Amino acid sequence: MAQLTLTRKLAILSDAAKYDASCASSGSERRNAKATGGIGSTAPGSGICHSYAPDGRCISLLKILLTNFCVYDCVYCVNRSSSNVARARFSVEEVVKLTLDFYKRNYIEGLFLSSGIIRSPDYTMEEMVRVAKSLREEHGFAGYIHLKIIPNAAPELLRLAGHYADRLSTNIEMPTDEGLSQFAPEKRPGEIRTAMARVKTNWEEGQPEKKARAKPKAFAPAGQSTQMIVGADVSSDTTILGRSAALYAGYRLKRVYYSAFSPIPDASAKLPISRPPLMREHRLYQADWLMRFYGFDVDEIAGTSEAGMLDLDIDPKLAWALKSRGQFPVDVNSADRAMLLRVPGLGTRAVDRILSTRRHHGLRLDDMARLCASLEKVRPFIQTIDWTPGKALDSAHLKARLTPKPAQLSLF
Repeated sequence: MAQLTLTRKLAILSDAAKYDASCASSGSERRNAKATGGIGSTAPGSGICHSYAPDGRCISLLKILLTNFCVYDCVYCVNRSSSNVARARFSVEEVVKLTLDFYKRNYIEGLFLSSGIIRSPDYTMEEMVRVAKSLREEHGFAGYIHLKIIPNAAPELLRLAGHYADRLSTNIEMPTDEGLSQFAPEKRPGEIRTAMARVKTNWEEGQPEKKARAKPKAFAPAGQSTQMIVGADVSSDTTILGRSAALYAGYRLKRVYYSAFSPIPDASAKLPISRPPLMREHRLYQADWLMRFYGFDVDEIAGTSEAGMLDLDIDPKLAWALKSRGQFPVDVNSADRAMLLRVPGLGTRAVDRILSTRRHHGLRLDDMARLCASLEKVRPFIQTIDWTPGKALDSAHLKARLTPKPAQLSLF
């Protein structure tokens, strides 16, 4: 077999990594990337994606697999052992070289590294740890590193991974254990949960106590994340959000990523023939945001759904408000922060501005127009010194009036 060039390996293994949503790309392209044939593009195949650091900065990462060879035969995975795809494998030295070369040219600020399972979980995890160790210790690399955890790898390898990486992630893949058993029978849900629990334990042990003089060795300071595939099985949105809530509570995850199932070549008859609407993925992210930052619980969000599925026409906060009209209008001059966050159209920053401004004077409708992004969306649900929605709040046409155009995506 002919020896693959490094460029060809990069093309194969960056394309193979695009299905992992734990490191999301913006989907945009840099200027003249196609014309120059360069690597300054976030389009599939370039290997560069956009993610976010713990402080909110958008950072560019080299997103690749160590190899797309895999001993597992997961039905939903394009890199499964029975798949007829081009295969490649980087050496540890090649990944280190690529990362450093891209970093020195200012194309990237870090590395996202995952892999198919080769030989054994321990062997695969050890190779990935070697990459991170070489970057940190031999080359003084201070950029961001995100490593994928291989379930069932030795605890010592996991500890080393967390020592060198900023973030770790262990994908649970399917929303239910039954779905995982159906589509990935070689994977064990218990092993995945054990790996996540070990990351949590190590992370907690790496947190310094307030009064302690000696700081413990940092472990994955950006925490851990996971990914669920949406639409490959019959799991409802309520089931998916319930699983996410349990993961956040049980394993202190920083993020659950939702990846809409994408049909793959030579797919099994067990899989759907088409992908779910991308809007479904978007609504799940919005609902997830409500749970993490707006004080909503799963039951409240599920109460807005039909047959366990979120409304694709409107965001879940608006859906909740329309079904909970008895709690509105909210007086913006007296309501507490928790209730203001439940007003459709008010995000965390707008609520902070409202709380700050009303300490100095009573808020009128004109004030709200300056303090929030969309007065049209907010107005039916609030009361100010000079405004109350009256019967407009009870209008049967309110949902239709507030429903955005089909092409429009917004986060509350």
